[in-house]
Amino acid sequence: MKTGLHYLAVALALIAPVGLPLSAAIWTTPAHAQQLQPREGWFKDLADFDFVRPNVDIPPKNGIMLIDSRPAARQYDLGHIPGSVNIPDSQFDKLADKLPADKTVLLIFYCGGLECMLSHNSAQKAEKLGYSNIKVYAAGMPDWKARGGTASVSAAYLKKLIDESGKGGTPYTLVDARPKRVADKGMIPTAINISDTEFDKHVDKLPADKASLLIYYCGGLECVLSDKSADKARKLGYNNVVTYPPGHPEWEKIHGSGTAASGGATDKGTKPTTPALEPGKEKGSVTLASFEKAWKENPGAINLVDVRDAKEFAAATIRGAASVSINDLERKLDLLPKDKPTVFICGTGARAGEAYDTVKLLRGDLPVFFLDAEIKFNPDGTFSARQK
Repeated sequence: MKTGLHYLAVALALIAPVGLPLSAAIWTTPAHAQQLQPREGWFKDLADFDFVRPNVDIPPKNGIMLIDSRPAARQYDLGHIPGSVNIPDSQFDKLADKLPADKTVLLIFYCGGLECMLSHNSAQKAEKLGYSNIKVYAAGMPDWKARGGTASVSAAYLKKLIDESGKGGTPYTLVDARPKRVADKGMIPTAINISDTEFDKHVDKLPADKASLLIYYCGGLECVLSDKSADKARKLGYNNVVTYPPGHPEWEKIHGSGTAASGGATDKGTKPTTPALEPGKEKGSVTLASFEKAWKENPGAINLVDVRDAKEFAAATIRGAASVSINDLERKLDLLPKDKPTVFICGTGARAGEAYDTVKLLRGDLPVFFLDAEIKFNPDGTFSARQK
């Protein structure tokens, strides 16, 4: 006796394409099938997210090169798969020397998605050069982001953000994840130091807005600290977190270290500090112009402390500043460094000046200063100020 299930099985078998397993006929969606089946002009060997993801790592895996075929300034610089090398298809012949000498290395090309031919074109050019192990991640960057893949930015994009900082550019927080003793030797301009090992102790330095752009870096492609810190930030709910994997070594090679030299503003009983800090009218103060210049060029050389109340600090402060309210300052004097200047700030200069007087009374050996200026703090970490 034939059952209803028997007739259903027969019907499904009849509609299944010849040679395709029944389960695949039912569950393979048209979009997925389209993604995996080569189109006209596509490279013959394709890869999907599940193939690419295990091959993406910092440090980059040996025997694999991931290649972004998109233009640099408009696409790659703003966000790419971590560890990938940029060889725009339009410049393939000029930049072919970036490809590995070993032509058996796995090359994975990608670009801007299913409608983008750049990766396929580049893969075919690489094959003509004799490379024998090539795949194209046809769904590319859009699929990578949609599937939860992390992204990295380039030095060029970082430089653009820094140059436009405080001038209406994209708000961001740049975080150096290296240990303090290393970061103190020199950081990328505008960066703050939150050592990965002390991440939990300094989450108050992160912006209140979880949609803020966070950029983590550390000691280069062999350093995993920035990736680890970026993951911790994501777990806290930050949803716009990227990394700069080449980190400080590449930045230093391109732009110099930015490490502060000796000399500059001094105060009685203290050692010389950052060269650009110049004494202001009030004892212990520094000029607004010298502070802005020093903070822009090498913020890592200054310990910037906002002495307003915690509520005021949470609403807005200068990006990179730490919070120690004037009422808590006496209890936290041991947190102030001896090897670099501390500059106190507030909204009018009054509490900052009081902080300076307090520290000098109790710990005259500490190199502290204050900014005697009226400051307007913006939620994105930028500020405007007027010298008194």
